Amino acid sequence: MRFYGRKVLFLGAHPDDIELGCGALLAHIASQAEVLCVTLSDNQKNPALKDLVGEHRRSMAELGVGPERIVLGKFETRYFPRDRQQILEYLYDLNRQHRPDIVFVHTQSDIHQDHGVTTVEAMRAFRGTTVLGFDVLRSSYGFFPQFLVEVTAADAEKKVRALRQYTTYCDKYYFDPDVIRATLIRQGALAEVPFAEGFDAIRVVGTFAA
Repeated sequence: MRFYGRKVLFLGAHPDDIELGCGALLAHIASQAEVLCVTLSDNQKNPALKDLVGEHRRSMAELGVGPERIVLGKFETRYFPRDRQQILEYLYDLNRQHRPDIVFVHTQSDIHQDHGVTTVEAMRAFRGTTVLGFDVLRSSYGFFPQFLVEVTAADAEKKVRALRQYTTYCDKYYFDPDVIRATLIRQGALAEVPFAEGFDAIRVVGTFAA
């Protein structure tokens, strides 16, 4: 099956979420579509994460995404449930301004409170739009991909290089290049291709053509 979108929105709760969840796919389509990457929290209220914004921008650059296609919001990490109405209104505005054809957001199997709010409010804000859920390994529970997208070996290596920019998280197991490659290979095996990113089919809107 071939799928396409002229305007594609990648939506994450925190810096690193988009790259962890679908960095290889992002690298694959960055030059082919109007990509916008929106992260709801810049995580700057935590003094231990002061370098995170720069790391995020360098990571995105490795994937072919320039600063003009990156948005960092100011919602407070771990307080998304408190702020869910403001997040919904923010996403309504985002939809009105950009009208994406496809939205990539956190899987419904994610148990992080901020990730869960991001996904549920995205489902409300982007009604009538295809929404696919990416997996962030550290906070998933029972994720199994229903929608697999083939990526190349070059895309996989771009994802590895992108995540190397996060020196703040260099000791985290889910940033290990072997874990990143193994996940892409495992998703590829499900699709019988060398490498793939896997997603929840949260909502698929399409037309059939014989």
